[in-house]
Amino acid sequence: MSVDHYVRLEQGRTLHFSESVLDAVARALRLDDVERDHLHRLARPWSGVEPAEQQVRPGLRLLLDNAEVPMLVLGRGIQVLAWNPLAAALFTDFGGLPADHRNLARLIFLDEGMRALYEDWPAKCADVVGYLRLEAIRHPNDPGIIALIDELHTASAEFRALWQSHGLKEKTHGRYAYLHPLVGRVDLGFETLRLPGDPDQALIAHTVTPGSPSATALQLLANLAAHSPART
Repeated sequence: MSVDHYVRLEQGRTLHFSESVLDAVARALRLDDVERDHLHRLARPWSGVEPAEQQVRPGLRLLLDNAEVPMLVLGRGIQVLAWNPLAAALFTDFGGLPADHRNLARLIFLDEGMRALYEDWPAKCADVVGYLRLEAIRHPNDPGIIALIDELHTASAEFRALWQSHGLKEKTHGRYAYLHPLVGRVDLGFETLRLPGDPDQALIAHTVTPGSPSATALQLLANLAAHSPART
């Protein structure tokens, strides 16, 4: 690739680079998988049409309700679309929030209870900003995502600093430790499953090591949730 062609790619002045050329650029820049996918999206035209409002299938809601671990469905802009009672008991009563406040980024940065819940809150913040930046790239004209970023820029110095770092992160798998006010420390893994038919929806299923103190704490939380179910 010539210098002129590379400059045109950086400036977005042409959208006709082949897959092999983009992969070569990614290798030369030592991009990871998420950054390589980001490069491919930048080099492809946007249709200008945003998808319709997201709906969670009844069968998926039934799966959530019958799960024995906390589960969430996240949509565009990491909006919380659905959850089960155990997820509400662990995180917050999503059903008691206005619909536009049921957003993972908004809760992490603006809700004091969520700040106290995470043992390593700064690491969670960095992850969430990486997720949100990818969502903003995938849906550049989504009014909800634009409004959310503007709100967080205004309200959170931590968000402003992290946003300026331009980090990218795909939500795939990992683990977080929670400091729950009722059951204490809960160490959980999570796996992310993209849903067929709507790849902008992701099922987040938490995991716990059998027989561990975290499994005992989670069972206690499930017992509490069963006697005081949050709205779904």
